[in-house]
Amino acid sequence: MTDTIRHDWTLEELRAVHDLPLLELVFRAATVHRAHHDPSEMQVSKLISIKTGACPEDCSYCAQSSRYSTGVAPERLMETGRVVEIAERAKAAGVSRVCLGAAWREVKDNAQFDRVLEMVRSVTDMGLEVCCTLGMLDEHQAKRLEEAGLYAYNHNVDSSAEFYETIITTRTYADRLRTLENVRKTNLTMCSGGIIGLGESVDDRLKMVQTLSQVRPHPESVPINILSKVEGTPMAGNEDVPVWEVIRMIATARIVMPKSDVRLTAGRVKLDATAQALCFLAGANSIFSSETEFMLTKAVPSPSYDKDRELLEILGLKMRGPFKNGRPQDAAVPATALG
Repeated sequence: MTDTIRHDWTLEELRAVHDLPLLELVFRAATVHRAHHDPSEMQVSKLISIKTGACPEDCSYCAQSSRYSTGVAPERLMETGRVVEIAERAKAAGVSRVCLGAAWREVKDNAQFDRVLEMVRSVTDMGLEVCCTLGMLDEHQAKRLEEAGLYAYNHNVDSSAEFYETIITTRTYADRLRTLENVRKTNLTMCSGGIIGLGESVDDRLKMVQTLSQVRPHPESVPINILSKVEGTPMAGNEDVPVWEVIRMIATARIVMPKSDVRLTAGRVKLDATAQALCFLAGANSIFSSETEFMLTKAVPSPSYDKDRELLEILGLKMRGPFKNGRPQDAAVPATALG
C-alpha cells in the first residue's frame, strides 16, 4: 500500500479504505506518508485575494458570488507593488508559497491578465513558489503563466460530478476537467481538491477522490477544504462536519495519492490543536496561514502566522522551503492528463 501509484481505483476500493477502523486508517495513511514525504516538514502557503468579489458564478458556498448578499465588498485588481509587499511579509514569516486568487469566472486575455503575469514574475523573483487560482483557462493562457514562472495552478473539482450539478449551475464539471487538462499540457504543477460539508454524501466525497486519482500524474497538491459557512449563501445553515470525517478524508487522499501534498485548507480554524495534529499524522502536510485572522476575505477565517508557528513548534514540525521538488519549468511536459 506504500509504493504503488494507481489511477484505477474503484468506488468500492475507496469505500473499503475510507471505512477502515479509524486508528487503523490513520496508521496506514501515516505509513504511506512517511514512505513518500519527510514527516517532519510542513509546507505553508499564504493566500492573497488579488481581486475580490463580484464573481458572476453562483457557487452555493462562495462569499464572493455576486448572486448573494454576504457583506463582501467588491475590490479592483490589486496593484503589483501591494502584492509584493504582502509576499515579502509572508516570506519573512517562513511561508514558501504565495497563492494569488481572483474572483473571476475565467481568465481573459486583457490588461488585467497581463498584470497578473507581472505579479507572478515579481513574486517568483523573490524565491517563492507562486500558485494562481483565476478560474477557467485555456492551454495558451496556461502556457503564458508557465512562461511567467508560475509554479502551480489551482482549480478544484469541489465534489462528485453528480453533486456538483446541484450546487453550481453557471459552469459544468466538464469545464473544470477541461481546465485541468490544459494545466497538464504545460509543466505547471496542479493543485486540485474539493470541499466537504456541502451536504454531499460520503460516496460524493470518494467519487471526487476517484476523479483526482485518474489525473496522470496525480495532482501535486490536493486541498481538502472544510466548508466555511457564510451568511447570505445558500449553505449558511449546513451542519458542521465532524472532525473524524475530516481525518478520514485526509487519510484516504493520502493513501490514494501517495506523492501528492495533501492540504488541510479552508475551515482549519475550526479544528483545535489536537484535531490538527491527527490530520497531520494522517498525511496532511500543507496548510494555509495568514498575517491576519482571515484566509481570503473577512468571510473566511484563518489561523495566523504566530499561532501556526506555535503549533508547528509544539509538534516538532519545521516549515518546508520553496522548490524542494525542483521548478516545474525544468520538467518534461506530461503526455496525458485524465484517465
